Amino acid sequence: MAKRKAKSTNSKKQSLLKRISIIAGKVLLWFFLVSVIWVLAYRFINPPTTLLMIQRNWERKADNKPRKMAQKWVKFEDISDNMKRAAVSAEDQLFLQHMGFDIKAIEKAYASNAKGKKVKGGSTISQQTAKNVFLWPGRSYIRKGFEAYFTLLIELLWSKERILEVYLNVIEMGDGIYGAEAASQAYYGKSCSNLSRSEASLIAACFPNPLRWTPKRPTGYIRHRQYLIMRNMKRLGPLDF
Repeated sequence: MAKRKAKSTNSKKQSLLKRISIIAGKVLLWFFLVSVIWVLAYRFINPPTTLLMIQRNWERKADNKPRKMAQKWVKFEDISDNMKRAAVSAEDQLFLQHMGFDIKAIEKAYASNAKGKKVKGGSTISQQTAKNVFLWPGRSYIRKGFEAYFTLLIELLWSKERILEVYLNVIEMGDGIYGAEAASQAYYGKSCSNLSRSEASLIAACFPNPLRWTPKRPTGYIRHRQYLIMRNMKRLGPLDF
């Protein structure tokens, strides 16, 4: 009698585990299909907004500030080469060579963080684009996992031109300012297609923390970053897409 009960219990457990595995498999399959379709759609359709933009406006509302979201989409060919080169020089100099991840930069950031030092992360332009467009703001291992997944997808399904185009149109570049065109208009009163090397590099110098730094009032640190970016732009030369 005891053996029958044990067999019955084991059978129920196996049946439950089988149902759970089937459900989990279906969920993963649907997630994969939806994410691929989503990424493919954004290869041709410009993302209308991002979760960071929504969060920033909620934060402004909580502080009793008016809604602010300056953004104007500009096609890749209409963005100044200076702005493209400045972004690559500042954030990801191996952008055209890697498949979404700069392993050396990640190892360097990990080693420095392990020592308790505060350093710039090893995120590439592709990773930042995946994070900005498809994910929520914040830091966690779960989000990092999704970031890696979407980074691989956009590297496989988008061109490098599209990745850089989306990046330069959605990245936060100031308080309520998103994308190169809105930043160029706000800081220099001109289209981003006409940005000079100095202007583009100063905008890119503020990328790490655009709510703290601004091209309108550059600190000594930002001026030094601008100098380094301009030097890297000269060394990199034209971007060969």
